[in-house]
Amino acid sequence: MIRFDILTLFPELFHTAFGASLVQKAVEKSLIEINLHNIRDYAGGRHRITDDTPFGGGGGMVMKVEPIASALDDVITDREGTEVILLSPQGEMFRQEVAEALALKERIVLICGHYEGVDERVGEHLVDRELSIGDYVLTGGEYPAMVVVDAVSRLVPGFVGNSDSVVDDSFTTGLLEGPHYTRPREYRGWKVPEVLLSGHQKHIDEWRHRQSLLRTLKRRPDLLEGANLTAEDRDMVEAVTKAQ
Repeated sequence: MIRFDILTLFPELFHTAFGASLVQKAVEKSLIEINLHNIRDYAGGRHRITDDTPFGGGGGMVMKVEPIASALDDVITDREGTEVILLSPQGEMFRQEVAEALALKERIVLICGHYEGVDERVGEHLVDRELSIGDYVLTGGEYPAMVVVDAVSRLVPGFVGNSDSVVDDSFTTGLLEGPHYTRPREYRGWKVPEVLLSGHQKHIDEWRHRQSLLRTLKRRPDLLEGANLTAEDRDMVEAVTKAQ
């Protein structure tokens, strides 16, 4: 079981996201545990202030280090087996291989940033890593935290009913998944490829792999550089590239 502790200023955002999904079912089956901690509860003073103006001037507000540090002190008593992560647009890119590594952890603590940013001392002294889910800026780290929880949780055995669907996911093999079809066989003249109806599993697997390669080449050719391709795969990619 993986335990997630999420430090946030808006814990209510997570109730809807996790309350009607496979994540909630995983919680009910004790595959994962999710605990929400309101950073404001750890802020001092009557007004529970969690942000302040930046030293040196500039626009926006910066989240204070003290309430985050106090929350971590309260939530974590032993950091062994624990990964503490700050969600930040300046962090390393969250990719499938990162999700796979995190799925091996016993406990993951996610800190959701807000406002103009978080006091640099949080990243320097309190966390193990910073993660970003993409090259864009959101209003806060809550939605990236949801993405991390979902991506990591589905790697826990029992989370997904059919384990093969996880093995074949896009990015798991280094390639995008190929196309999928289901009933009806024909709709508005749009037909399912005959090979998928043949019952010949070897031919189906070969077709799916080829389609996966072609789709990756067309949509995300950058992924091919790190993919584990056979000599035959590389020959096909080279032939298609030359024909374009």
